Amino acid sequence: MFYAITEAFNTLRDFMSAGGSVLWLIAILAAFMWAIILERVWYFNSGHQEYMGELKSEWESISDHSSWKAQQIKDKLISQAKEAVNKHLPLINTCVALAPLFGLLGTVTGMIEVFQVMAFTGGGDARSMAGGVSKATLPTMAGMTTALSGVFATIYLNAARNREEILIKEVIKS
Repeated sequence: MFYAITEAFNTLRDFMSAGGSVLWLIAILAAFMWAIILERVWYFNSGHQEYMGELKSEWESISDHSSWKAQQIKDKLISQAKEAVNKHLPLINTCVALAPLFGLLGTVTGMIEVFQVMAFTGGGDARSMAGGVSKATLPTMAGMTTALSGVFATIYLNAARNREEILIKEVIKS
């Protein structure tokens, strides 16, 4: 078992070194993005139900639901609930948009390495050029994979947000 773990880490290290330093930026971005996504998934699956219970009990503690003050409290509760539901979703969308841009940055830096090899060696040897092309394509692939996985998660989170916003309006009725 120890051998398998060691071999997995060696493979990961080789992949990261073959992709260049931009690949580490993409890995950090992916870890950050997925940490936020998992927090939102956890919130929708467990934390939001508790919050909705508190919201419902606060609304039901008001005796007169038709007064101006009650309507202002209702608006405040709905606004707070929507804010809680939408928390971090713009940040996730930003991470999804940044991932392919980081991949493009990796492509540019890899191609710069290819051109440097060609300039210093008078045309370059095939092995050095292939290493530069590898450093150009791996970050592109990693950036697109990160973005695509984030898009699928965003679709799920947007559907959950829409579902919960409808539920909020049902819980707080006039």
